[in-house]
Amino acid sequence: MRISILGSGNVATHLALNLRQRWHIIDQIWSRNIEHAKSLADRVEAQAIDDLSQLHTNANLYILAISDDGLEEVASKLHLGNAIVVHSSGAAPLDILKNTSTRYGVIWSPQSFVRDIALEYNDLPVCIEGCDKKTEDDIDEIVRTFTPNIYRTTCQQRQYLHLACVFVNNFTNGLYALAQMLCEKHNVPFEVLYPIILTTAKRVQWGDVRYLLTGPAVRGDNKTLNLHRRLLAGNEQMLEAYDAFTRLLQQIKLS
Repeated sequence: MRISILGSGNVATHLALNLRQRWHIIDQIWSRNIEHAKSLADRVEAQAIDDLSQLHTNANLYILAISDDGLEEVASKLHLGNAIVVHSSGAAPLDILKNTSTRYGVIWSPQSFVRDIALEYNDLPVCIEGCDKKTEDDIDEIVRTFTPNIYRTTCQQRQYLHLACVFVNNFTNGLYALAQMLCEKHNVPFEVLYPIILTTAKRVQWGDVRYLLTGPAVRGDNKTLNLHRRLLAGNEQMLEAYDAFTRLLQQIKLS
């Protein structure tokens, strides 16, 4: 299949490299920054462009792997006939592509992509949508070349999944960063926490996460809670986070 990718960031890089490994032809890579386009295009033997008027119209699939803020503007400039056009956003509506082609859809993974950190694609969950059943079936067939874990979702389901990703990934990484800063400040190796981080991540697969909640907030151990708050005195950022999550855990316990 001949594929053109609009974008050169984390998601675009993973998609381009992965699809190329599955013997798809990556025809063109578009980016507003031609150097970024060239950097990715060289890795997949594609043509780099920074002008949408140079986009070939004979590709079978066009993937818009660009920021949500720029998606509508780029989509409004595309008129690609009957080719399949998809975006890779967890938040953008399907219909944002309705004027780009008669066949449009979504290929989005609830995964965090970092440009040069490899993933196991056979385990990668991918949510798809299509403007009609035939388009969605064809998108399914394309995605199935690199993962069997395909979920057909509605736009609203995808948006809620994207919101859930923010909680389990972005917010969690923010808490890891706070914990790392706390350890560094007091000369404690952050690596000591690796086992509890990994154990916690594994346990969420066991079932209802609410039954796994532990710690002083859940136990109502006020002496320990007050000790922690004293230890955080003078660090308003961490104390605010600690109090907010203490209240959250106590509310979840009571729900």
